[in-house]
Amino acid sequence: MPSRTPSFAAVDLGATSGRVMVGRADADSLRLTEVHRFANRPVELPDGLRWDMVGLYGDVLEGLAHAARAAGGVASLGIDSWAVDYGLLDGSGRLLGTPYHYRDGRTEGVAARLDGVLPAEELYEVTGLQHLPFNTVYQLAAEAGTPQFGLARTLLLVPDLLTYWLTGSVGAEATNASTTGLFDARRGGWSYPVAERLGIPRGLLPPLRFPGDSAGTLRPAVAAATGLPEGTPVTAVASHDTASAVVAVPAADEAFAYVSCGTWSLAGLELQAPVIDEPARAANFTNERGVDGTIRFLRNIMGLWLLTETLRTWRARGLPAELGPLLDEAAAAEPFAALVDPDDPSFLPPGDMPERIAEYCARTGQRPPRGQGAVVRCVLESLALAHRSVLRTAAELAGREVRVVHLVGGGSRNELLCRLTADATGLPVVAGPAEATALGNVLVQARAFGLVPDVRAMRALVARSQPLRRYEPSGTERAWSAAAARVGLR
Repeated sequence: MPSRTPSFAAVDLGATSGRVMVGRADADSLRLTEVHRFANRPVELPDGLRWDMVGLYGDVLEGLAHAARAAGGVASLGIDSWAVDYGLLDGSGRLLGTPYHYRDGRTEGVAARLDGVLPAEELYEVTGLQHLPFNTVYQLAAEAGTPQFGLARTLLLVPDLLTYWLTGSVGAEATNASTTGLFDARRGGWSYPVAERLGIPRGLLPPLRFPGDSAGTLRPAVAAATGLPEGTPVTAVASHDTASAVVAVPAADEAFAYVSCGTWSLAGLELQAPVIDEPARAANFTNERGVDGTIRFLRNIMGLWLLTETLRTWRARGLPAELGPLLDEAAAAEPFAALVDPDDPSFLPPGDMPERIAEYCARTGQRPPRGQGAVVRCVLESLALAHRSVLRTAAELAGREVRVVHLVGGGSRNELLCRLTADATGLPVVAGPAEATALGNVLVQARAFGLVPDVRAMRALVARSQPLRRYEPSGTERAWSAAAARVGLR
């Protein structure tokens, strides 16, 4: 007999994999079940690295069919994904080409070129956005002058594109729109003056939606393909996956920092207003939108990408690549033997990560790590140092006291990383939930249906219902300070 608690489908797309989850949520309970998981593999075409967006859409439809069977129907569904990447539609609503992957090299040198048109200081004054070479604004500048760009009439970020294919409804959800470099961080809307100054037609930017808004209902063909009823609502969630994850941070008060740790580590604070000044720009901090107009004041850190690429390289060479035994080796390896800056540009593209780590160590006067466990320890200690540096800087720039770090996402399952982060920051680390993004997706849908009153209640529900683990710092501040100084961090 079906549960009386409404079910919601959360489509959660990461940069390397995606899944469809069914969540049941009300004021007293929160349960999450994975019904479909699939790989997200980019495709190297002759003209660059692309996303297999049509394949992803097929997997979304399959996942929704699993959700329909598992839950006997859903009250609504919502989509979140990574940021910055997009598809362009022509005047008939057809996709113009396969969307580029943000790791494609086409944006190399674009930021410097645009700086002559709109200086970085002026751009930051409006957008408050961290400089990343693959920000949407730079991708669009790289695309300008192509036949596709000339035909384009609408830009849709990845979750908005998939929502359009499901519903036929065009819109841009604000938490993801705020990552583009075309969003006014203070006003909370598109910055048409920035777009026009950079030669981006304002008509490309669709109407904004906000978390909890309706994003339409399933088209009849989608209903037939999935087994969900025609008219099933699609809800605009916090469609930037980090914004969804922050909703599910089980914080009890405002004195917290978060690290949403997966392919990337997004480390920062939740604020009520943006911090847009020269110190924040110089520190390369971003002011992205969260739920209810909050600000995600954070920096992107390269994250567990270094580890996953390392494991992929070893696997291709026929070397042991099981994470559990390697973490045991790393825990026993010599501390601080080799350290890297995870955000060094050499680590951004796909490739031989162990070799790049060795090259970084060589050019910085360090002995490269010897043995697989030593490489893993190098990656995790370096990432913990980056967490420390970013969170300390964020607290200083925002004038905020931090008493606890919440580490959510897949990285919360990595006990060694959690322990190292607690030691590096000198603060307790509460690890979990691992499925924070999908939980945040479900919770925003549940609030839209009147089942959860506000974000405070959402977080309290997560704290009551999800497994969490607390790590206390071991008091090795002096050693971590010395290690941070070696790689130019604080």
